[in-house]
Amino acid sequence: MRGSILKRKTGYFIVYDAPRKWEGKTGCHTRNRKWEKVPAPNTRKHAERLLAERLSQLHRGEFVEPTKITFATFADKWIEKYARVQVRPSTLVLYEGFLKNHLDPVFGNMVLAKIGTEDIQGFKAGKTAAGLSPSTVKQLLGTLRQIFNHAIEWDYIHTNPAKHVKNPKILKSEMGFLTPDEVRVLLAHVPNRWYAFFLTAITTGLRVGELLAMKWGNLDWNIEKYYVKETMLRAMGGHASGFAPPKTDTSAAPINLTPSCIKALQQHRRRQSEDRLKSGGSYQDLDLIFATPIGTPLDSCNIVKKIFHPALKAAGLHRIRFHDLRHTCASLLINQGESPKYIQSQLRHASIDMTFDRYGHLFPDAGKEAAARMDEALFGNQEKLESAV
Repeated sequence: MRGSILKRKTGYFIVYDAPRKWEGKTGCHTRNRKWEKVPAPNTRKHAERLLAERLSQLHRGEFVEPTKITFATFADKWIEKYARVQVRPSTLVLYEGFLKNHLDPVFGNMVLAKIGTEDIQGFKAGKTAAGLSPSTVKQLLGTLRQIFNHAIEWDYIHTNPAKHVKNPKILKSEMGFLTPDEVRVLLAHVPNRWYAFFLTAITTGLRVGELLAMKWGNLDWNIEKYYVKETMLRAMGGHASGFAPPKTDTSAAPINLTPSCIKALQQHRRRQSEDRLKSGGSYQDLDLIFATPIGTPLDSCNIVKKIFHPALKAAGLHRIRFHDLRHTCASLLINQGESPKYIQSQLRHASIDMTFDRYGHLFPDAGKEAAARMDEALFGNQEKLESAV
């Protein structure tokens, strides 16, 4: 199986024979010669590499006919056949926004098979120069990689041009969290009916969607555990709010409740029973632990704007994000000396590496003490150590 490299005014091309095509009119197979322009960098060395790759694909029977479908057309197929049925509504809205505002304006009219690594690198540079944050650029590149990976799986292209474009470096920002004293001050300034909600958030490390989806049926009073089984999805992009399984498998797991949290939840349940009686027959019993006075789901934005931020201000505390209450839980567990494995379990991280990656800087540096303990184990007390030396 042979091919050749030709140089024309517009650059280098590779020429090779693809599998023969059947011509119905003549009743025979005809030669299927392919001319493929070498994408940037358009050099002879790159042409040699690309030709070798195509011949190898032909030899292994893995050759895919390049198509002239545009990026925008394929992206629409990807949204309909993959994203719309596979990802959460919030993620779907994110993908649609990325395509509309960033990806289609640059790649939309380009033939999918002709988009090269240099094109993706130029896209990255352009978005960075335009002032987009590194995290947003990283998300855009991640979306491109997904789209091209599916194009490979669906036999539209051979390789992923975004594969070797590196993500921008993202500087780690200092996370916000409250000290034990600040936690007590905050809890003293939240309205009484919200005390159990914020105490649960701080002592369990649950995410806001998981808090809003908490149900009495998932709480085991005897062993003081709550079983996380659902999260609340916000309404966005025309998609209604609703309950869904947690984002990851490891998020669906039991967590421990502190004695003070159990007591607060018991008092909260009595108050909720009073709300049910006051509502007459209009109470909607969805078994929610935290709900409106008529039993319907709470809105996270309203909680942050109308309850959380005013409570922080009244307590004289600096403003933090609601998610920082999860970081507060982690810092409290670290400060009281709990093992990293327990912290991973309580926060439901996928791995211990994730726990150390996010909170490693909060763990005390025990290097000097560890070194001293090794000497103690080897030589006993200081007198023995000196005599050994």
